[in-house]
Amino acid sequence: MLKSLEIKDYALIDHINIEFEKGLNIITGETGAGKSILIDAMGLLLGERASTEVVRKGTQKSFVEGIFDVENNNKVKTLLEENEIEFQPELIIRREITLKGTNRCFVNDSPVPLALVKELGDLLVDLHGQHEHQSLLRTETHITFLDEFSNNKKLIEDYKNVFKKLRTKQNELYQLKAKEQSLKEKKEIYSFQLKEIDNVNPLPDEDELIINELNILENSEKLMELTDDVYNKLYDGENSVIDLLGEVKHKLNQLAGIDKSFLESEGECDSALSIIKELSNSFRNYKARLDINPKEIEEKRERIGAINLLKKKYGGSIKKIIEHREKIGKELDLAENFSSSIGNIENEINRLRILAGEAAEKLSSTRKKQALKVEAEVKNVLEQLGIVNAIFKVKIDQVEADLDDGDYVLVRNKKYLFTENGIDTIEFYISTNAGEDVKPLIKVASGGEVSRIMLSLKTILAKSDKLPLLIFDEIDTGVSGRIAKKVGVALKDLASFHQIIAITHLPQIAAMADHHYAVEKRQVDNRAISFIRKLEVNEKINEIAKLLSGENISTASIESAKQLLNER
Repeated sequence: MLKSLEIKDYALIDHINIEFEKGLNIITGETGAGKSILIDAMGLLLGERASTEVVRKGTQKSFVEGIFDVENNNKVKTLLEENEIEFQPELIIRREITLKGTNRCFVNDSPVPLALVKELGDLLVDLHGQHEHQSLLRTETHITFLDEFSNNKKLIEDYKNVFKKLRTKQNELYQLKAKEQSLKEKKEIYSFQLKEIDNVNPLPDEDELIINELNILENSEKLMELTDDVYNKLYDGENSVIDLLGEVKHKLNQLAGIDKSFLESEGECDSALSIIKELSNSFRNYKARLDINPKEIEEKRERIGAINLLKKKYGGSIKKIIEHREKIGKELDLAENFSSSIGNIENEINRLRILAGEAAEKLSSTRKKQALKVEAEVKNVLEQLGIVNAIFKVKIDQVEADLDDGDYVLVRNKKYLFTENGIDTIEFYISTNAGEDVKPLIKVASGGEVSRIMLSLKTILAKSDKLPLLIFDEIDTGVSGRIAKKVGVALKDLASFHQIIAITHLPQIAAMADHHYAVEKRQVDNRAISFIRKLEVNEKINEIAKLLSGENISTASIESAKQLLNER
């Protein structure tokens, strides 16, 4: 439930902080006093878009903050945990709007995106705006009302999962057929590129290997000269290292014969001789492998030239060349096998059409059963609201697809048109007078009747819905005084399931309040400012009397107000 609502520098509001209670919270006030501003501000806490126009003149920033009791709300807890926000028994949602156009949102003092605020709002509040009852006059909303009542969430999810897969495959087929035409135009170019790359057939990192080999081949004469010189100095020339070490070895042998301490040095000299011999052999072998071959050099130059040309054309590296070759190879394979690929996708589409049809049929079957309950319960509530001879019908139809229509699902081998909501088209029909046939709601209901039908639907939905707060902005639109008390009783009954906040002009509804708030507009420093305050018992009497007779409260209106309060 909503515990408190704080608003600062918003439209006509300077600063208010309202505490709400369980049960039926009624807000009254003169037209233009600012009642609907409260609802608009509440809408910000539910994730509605904000405008800089709401920032009060002379200020830089507006803010709206709501504190909700969510101690037992597991859905809110799960959503907060998913977004790494600490769960607390009290949930604080805050919106800030500045003249610069910045719009900041906070949940429990953590900055969050607007989308999360909207998700939380959907779990906390059902706001029935002043003109929302007009949504009943749009037939596309009727299916939503029925599904909400039927609690069809699981069946809808099952259907939509298949629906999305079907749409994905249909898009794949569309794109594949479009690609078929495109590839026909590119096939000659791709074939040329494939042949050009395959003629060279570069291997991974081959360019680096060839460059290294060329560097050796092009410098083979110098390599031969240098290795020969090193070999001679180490082993084969006059005064070579191996000869000098031999002399040293001979002298160390003589020294060791006299002093055994030279034995270690003699051993180290032996090791040095072995190393020099091994090193000399490696230079001799390297020199023997050198081969000055102009033909091989030319071949490698031509090879690296061909690879560099491909690199320049296809991405700058052998890796990019190979990736391009794989890509166009697949495209050409596809071009050769379009019929097979298209056939495979069409088979999958047909399979999904059957699955979607099965899911849609289950959903439709549930809707038909639940429609009977909706009809009975709406009729029952309408009778309580003064439409005693009402007949309410939920008409559910399906449309078979034409033979030439390829966009369909299959239900028991029959083709049906479908949408993301299934195969059903749903429309509410009503008769409000005895003996009359039912007709489409959008054509026959008056404003007052539409308001009561909306309240009926909200009533039957609320008993199965777990939203903690319902807000009604002037649900009494078009309702006469004779019916007003019955509407008030319906709201009072609804308040036993949920916290209700309702704005009304009718004294019969206001008298039903568990908690009554009055909105007033005053002049402060030559500026209009809206205030709201919770009324005590005597103030309730005066406020209801004011609704009965206007600003000039009479003794009769006072007595009538007392009577309405006693009858609640």
